[in-house]
Amino acid sequence: MLPPERVFVNRPGLHIVLGLCLLSACAATSTGEKGRTVRVRLDSAQLASAHEGERHALLIGVSQYDDASWNDLRFPGKDAEDLGRALADPRRGGFRSVTVLNRPEQTTRAAVLEALRALAAKPWRPKDVVVIYVSGHGTLARDSRGDLQRYLVMRDTRFRDVQGTGLEMAALERELEALGSRRRVLVLATCHSGTGKSLLPPSVLDELERTKAAFLPRPLEEESRASLVLSASDWGEAAREDDALGNDIYTHFFVEALDGRGDRNADGAVSATEAHDWARRHTWTYTQGRQRPSVRMTEVGADPVLLSGALTQAGQPEVFSYSPRLEGFTLKVDGVDAGELPGGVALPEGKRKLGLHKGGQTLWEDTVALRSGERRALEALLREFVEGRRRTVTLEAGLLGFLDARSRREVLPSTMLVGAGLRLDGLLLEQRLDVGVDLSVGQGHQSLRLDVGGTVPVRHRAVMLGVTVGPSWEWGRLRVSTGPRVAALWLQRSFQLDLLNRDESYLTVWPGWMAGVSWRLGTRWVLEAKGQLLWAYVPMDGRTRAVGFGGLLLGGGYRF
Repeated sequence: MLPPERVFVNRPGLHIVLGLCLLSACAATSTGEKGRTVRVRLDSAQLASAHEGERHALLIGVSQYDDASWNDLRFPGKDAEDLGRALADPRRGGFRSVTVLNRPEQTTRAAVLEALRALAAKPWRPKDVVVIYVSGHGTLARDSRGDLQRYLVMRDTRFRDVQGTGLEMAALERELEALGSRRRVLVLATCHSGTGKSLLPPSVLDELERTKAAFLPRPLEEESRASLVLSASDWGEAAREDDALGNDIYTHFFVEALDGRGDRNADGAVSATEAHDWARRHTWTYTQGRQRPSVRMTEVGADPVLLSGALTQAGQPEVFSYSPRLEGFTLKVDGVDAGELPGGVALPEGKRKLGLHKGGQTLWEDTVALRSGERRALEALLREFVEGRRRTVTLEAGLLGFLDARSRREVLPSTMLVGAGLRLDGLLLEQRLDVGVDLSVGQGHQSLRLDVGGTVPVRHRAVMLGVTVGPSWEWGRLRVSTGPRVAALWLQRSFQLDLLNRDESYLTVWPGWMAGVSWRLGTRWVLEAKGQLLWAYVPMDGRTRAVGFGGLLLGGGYRF
């Protein structure tokens, strides 16, 4: 049995400090409750570098409590020992050292803070990895600023003074962030819903009971500064331990993943996100959807945090997302559901059609070439897609004419136009303004009314070249744009009578305003409608007239 002290595994070249905080507030029944880039290719040098540095773990299990308000728990100490045994095993984690704190004298607030300070005193290098694991009660309380925060309940935490005697989660994350390593993991599995054995102070409980929101507000510390924050349950849910498993449910499957079953891309090693995804899926199934482990990450790229095994090959390509913005979306690969986000999947090498869908709507679809060893973040692919499709070419048709009816009858009828346009999104002022250029031509053959009575047939032609600059806004598939416009207009009138055969033409440049609306049919095709108002001085019938023009254009476009 792994002793509740530091365990050293002599494996040169491996020094990872893993910081997993599993907060388990568990009931005393058979099932208790405890209160989810940049494009990357891993070449051989990068694969080898993933095992550089050292690995260390600090694992804390709090089972007994001085204050009778906190019910004692059964498995936190065993959770820490079981995870420590897997991490220390040379055939699995191969950690250089694993420290387990689960005796009563080791789980006071002062003892845990001392252990964290000792951890921070190590000479950390960027390629080292840190894991801190805490299994015990969790609760909510107001901090000194009056903000609602989550707290770890230590052995000596007093129910009536959580702020002064508990360990604030945000403080733990700050300690982890201060380490010199770039590979940091913090796992939180606290029952922050206030159910089960994760009790809440009366003042907080009373406030939450009077809150009409469907979900509790997330504390400020939810957006952790650490690299990875893994949680055994989602916000507002209870984490559970189970007699049949003899562990916290999430911890059981997390440890299970480290024996190689969590290696989804078959590269020989199990990363932190792979272990979490394995535990997340199995915890969801085991609890019949009542417990949904979650993840937050801020620094994940070419350097996955490896917890078990050794990289023996590049492995299959992976696509993943742990972004809260994509939570709940379904990932489709070649038209087949690959699972709901957050999470990741391993795919065969080659071109794959990926898509994000939610509520019957398609957010994004694109064909992506995947190579062996790549890890592609979906939010980065989505950003590349959006940024790579800032150009839209449209074919348009519509009418241009004088605003007043008298000018249309006596000077120039409305002219049918056809043309093309090019819009460059986010071209000016730090991507705040779009620029559009369009060219339209048209002609017609109608009759004009003469001042002396009667009508005269006239053929007319028009060529318009315009430039529009302005902002745009998007709501889902709908896009609205507007802005000032400058257009050059060439007009020609041809009178063909027995006694009069004369052509009149002129060129003018005039200012105006344009507004448009478009609707995305898919990832590339759009429908557009644009209206414009223009003001110009036009020489007609021997005198210059100040006139207003209006136009309406309808068309379809292609984004690239």
